[in-house]
Amino acid sequence: MVFYNPHMFKKYSILFLLGIFFTSCHTDKLSNKKALKHFDKGEYELTIKELLPLAQKGFQLDQTNYLLGESYRLSNRITQSLPYYQQAQAKGYVDKMLPYYMAISAKSIGNYELTKSYLNEFVKSKPSRLYQIKSEIELENLGQIPDLLKKQSPVTLQALTGNTSKTEFDAKKIGDELIFTSSSKPEIYKNNGLPFLGIVKAPLKNPGEIGNQSIFSSVLFKENANDGTPAFTKDGTTVVFARGNTGKSKDPSPDVDLYISKKTANTWSEPERLSISDSLAWDGSPCFSADERTLYFSSNRRGGKGGVDLYRVPIDNSGRFGRPINLGSTINTPGDELFPYVSANGKLYFSSDGHPSIGGLDLFVASRNETEIVVEHLGVPINSIGDDFAISFSDSTQGYISSNRPGGKGDDDIYFFKSTGSEDRWWTTAPPPVIDTLNKKIVNYFVQVKVVDPSGNPIDSVKINVRKNGQTLSNEKTNKKGFIELIDLAENDELVFKCDKEDFITVRSSFSMEGKTIPESLLKKEMTDTTFQVTITMDRPEIGKEISKLYEINSIYYDLDKADIRPDAAEELDKIVQFLSDNTQMNLELGAHTDARASTGYNLKLSQRRAESAVNYIIRRGITKDRIKPKGYGESQLINECSDGVECPEEMHQQNRRTEFKIIKISTE
Repeated sequence: MVFYNPHMFKKYSILFLLGIFFTSCHTDKLSNKKALKHFDKGEYELTIKELLPLAQKGFQLDQTNYLLGESYRLSNRITQSLPYYQQAQAKGYVDKMLPYYMAISAKSIGNYELTKSYLNEFVKSKPSRLYQIKSEIELENLGQIPDLLKKQSPVTLQALTGNTSKTEFDAKKIGDELIFTSSSKPEIYKNNGLPFLGIVKAPLKNPGEIGNQSIFSSVLFKENANDGTPAFTKDGTTVVFARGNTGKSKDPSPDVDLYISKKTANTWSEPERLSISDSLAWDGSPCFSADERTLYFSSNRRGGKGGVDLYRVPIDNSGRFGRPINLGSTINTPGDELFPYVSANGKLYFSSDGHPSIGGLDLFVASRNETEIVVEHLGVPINSIGDDFAISFSDSTQGYISSNRPGGKGDDDIYFFKSTGSEDRWWTTAPPPVIDTLNKKIVNYFVQVKVVDPSGNPIDSVKINVRKNGQTLSNEKTNKKGFIELIDLAENDELVFKCDKEDFITVRSSFSMEGKTIPESLLKKEMTDTTFQVTITMDRPEIGKEISKLYEINSIYYDLDKADIRPDAAEELDKIVQFLSDNTQMNLELGAHTDARASTGYNLKLSQRRAESAVNYIIRRGITKDRIKPKGYGESQLINECSDGVECPEEMHQQNRRTEFKIIKISTE
């Protein structure tokens, strides 16, 4: 007979419950481990699926909530991020960027006071210079939002009938069809859990309604990649579009390039990657100018003004693409500028979150007011608290935009707009178009820097610090051809380049715009691009090598029978001080010389005094004495025929009264 024992029952019950607890803990840890792996791969939708149950259970709420917020932000669902960021902060999660992410999340839902509070908190933490600037600009922009909300777009706006729960954006009317980008492919993109993007078409039943979607072209429809944002020439025979984000990259953003395809009969050619694409950058949202002589696009390549910038590329008569040129800091900001569109009358439209905006991306038009480029916000209802982008016109009174504003059917939706008949329309009565007026005897100045060795061969991977007008502009690295990105210039700009590479002599070079601007009377074309070439030579250190021949350091000269340092000589010695500061592993000899107009013994002593005078000048400016050696050579190394008994003009004697600089020691430590 089995007797009931309450103590035994309680004991086994506790063991049973403990078993469930430990099993649950083990399962949660496995889920968390999976989530971290997905997050590291950029698979944010899978990260969310693993972490949401953990958050509901209360598992590691600081990290779990932070990763949920990040996953929503990084998969373009920032409106869902804020509650998770707030809970992560409340649970003590520490990340210097957290207040910034919370600020942009708050702005995405229209909570401007909270945005301001989080930005102020972020600025107090002393972030990096870039984010300091972005935050200060955003704080300033927040003050303009009340006026932006009052500004009315002279249009009526309606959601396109035919939008689905998919993502649909960047619509363009071609004939009786609407061509746009849609998340319509069979495979799922693990970044956001939606199908991969593809270029599709749909018949227009009327301007605000479409029929069923279908694939635009099977040739342009790669199943395991995101394709979209096509730009067509007027005759419909050439298309440039963006392709990338295969999901195989840990960081999905750089994995996008521009491709081109051409139509023969009814067949599109296999897309080819455009040479203007940067394999290390995100390049997308292309657009042809009205005359099809320029391609505009967005890129986050090195050398830009901030996040994603707008660029233009000239196209010659043979259809060849030139080099990309940044549109400059009036249009581009430390934020993102995307989806350029040039209307039939030459106006430049684009989306930006760096200019004062209501929500995330807002739509703007750029025009010129006399000599100044003006960027104008398009007002509401064109703009909203969501992302508003990808404007296009089907005629002079109507067109399409894309938006993820509240109330839509999918992640992004297409909206149809039509003029209300108001004469105050940005596409008709705004100031002269920026694209046209920039072409009226305007000069865009650029400098192209190339680093070579003494034989003229390019040197790659040279680190170049670029300073403009006394302030650091950027830190660049040369490519395999020895170039860095083009640098845009204004009148009176002064540039200094410091070039560093292991096993090479560190060198500085300068460039000035003084005297280089082109008078307007000499301009022949409406727009002129002038690129100055700066070639910097770097050499390997070598005992006995004279540095003055390579590094913009001239020999210094003396007055007859004197050892005083003249003002012109002081400028060159200051360069020697900088050279020795940059190249701490090297010692130099200062070799001084005389002309032949005295006895040999006297000239030897005079040259030594000259060398010591130069050395003392350098020591007084902080260089230790053991790194510079004075050496007088007298008249033993004349550089011309002006020897004893030869009549020569004074300028030839002056050439001999000099001090030169050469390497005498290289430390290997």
